[in-house]
Amino acid sequence: MNYPRVVFAGLRGDSGKTLATLAVINALRQQGNKVSAFKKGPDFIDAAWLGWAADGQGINLDVYLMEPEGVKNSFEENALTNGFNLIEGNRGVFDGMDSAGSYSTAELAKLLKSPVILVVDVTKVTRTVAAIVLGCLNLDPDVDIRGVILNNVATNRHQRVITESIEKYCPVKVVGAIPRLKRNLLPERHLGLVTPDEFANYQGLAQFLKTVSDNINLSQVKDIANSAPVIEFKRSKIDIVAKKEMVSREPVNVTIIRDRAFSFYYPENLQALESCGAKIKYISSFNQKLLPQNTDLLIIGGGFPELYLEEISKNHSLLGSIRDAVERGLPVYAECGGLIYLARQVEWNQCNYRMAQVLPIDMVGKSKPQGHGYSRLKVGEENPFFTKGTVFKGHEFHYTYITSSQDEVECAFQVERGKGCFPGQNRINGHDGLVRKNVFATYSHLHAKGAKNWASALVEKAYKNKL
Repeated sequence: MNYPRVVFAGLRGDSGKTLATLAVINALRQQGNKVSAFKKGPDFIDAAWLGWAADGQGINLDVYLMEPEGVKNSFEENALTNGFNLIEGNRGVFDGMDSAGSYSTAELAKLLKSPVILVVDVTKVTRTVAAIVLGCLNLDPDVDIRGVILNNVATNRHQRVITESIEKYCPVKVVGAIPRLKRNLLPERHLGLVTPDEFANYQGLAQFLKTVSDNINLSQVKDIANSAPVIEFKRSKIDIVAKKEMVSREPVNVTIIRDRAFSFYYPENLQALESCGAKIKYISSFNQKLLPQNTDLLIIGGGFPELYLEEISKNHSLLGSIRDAVERGLPVYAECGGLIYLARQVEWNQCNYRMAQVLPIDMVGKSKPQGHGYSRLKVGEENPFFTKGTVFKGHEFHYTYITSSQDEVECAFQVERGKGCFPGQNRINGHDGLVRKNVFATYSHLHAKGAKNWASALVEKAYKNKL
């Protein structure tokens, strides 16, 4: 199939990739084009903003979490043949887990045979930008770099010198030059961008993005996207047998806490649950008083509960309702923020907040990440959902850590890479996946395209538990 597509890549983080990608998506849609948006890597927030701009869902593509076939399957299921498919990279274009650039944006671009536009921050530099671009072209000629967008251009002369240098020494065109803007309306905080659920000034942001896109040659960007070669896919049959069996029986009622505190859910995880026979209902941790009575499975995802601990902790009714349901055997799956929600208490900024008191753990929040990066987890102990010996690849990014002793709680995951709930020595041999009754809570986020039995395992447990 012919999928017009382009990857927006940078030389480092915070180079302007998100800004340029959002601006181009917004501008293409204003022209009447359909756009599908993708984010390379596990990031929830950038993907959510890309989805907002595209008036749809931002889909994550991660070669580590999903494996190559999972990535291609995900792209094919969500890409457009009658529109444009924009993929935002992460970090520097060649940055990966090792010196070979494993799992980098460059590797994703090659996997999807996608042309690349480099977004380069040109603050306090001119002709040297040409050398940097030339180096990128020569480091891996299989990466199809077609254009450059300059970011933080100071003056017309600044733009002219850099553009002439790049186009003299490199076989690529400068397709945009974003001026140094006095005000950036992309909503930021110390944890990164504010999530779309927490933002209000959409009209102002749309106008700001138009200012940016006015400095990008959209015709050239579209030409680059349209020049992407035809790509073939082999459709994966992940969990197809289990799904057929599951959808033919009575659906299970899955309640998901989803609000501005808990918003980290991969769209494909939710789709996978539904394809296995789940009927999803969303509730808020702020104003929902009781857990819905027909709940067969509760899921609490990640997010920023640490920013709303006072409000969450005051909703005693919901906290107590969940605690009572757990005692009656309700299956619960929680990731990161959900783990915080299920703790006894959390200390943040020297204040203590009582949580659901489902798990016998206390937690402390810090201003710097206590775990950040990819994880590899092996199921080593019995638990409500997953078979012993199963290996999952995930991602963790948390500012809290557990102060309680590991002896106070059972852990199902052996951490082979990452921090987990109870770190080991040299980043291995730690533990994660806290278990109590039918509750399973982990710091790692899993993706259904990589954790192939994740959705079916959760739904199957919920179904058996309701019988």
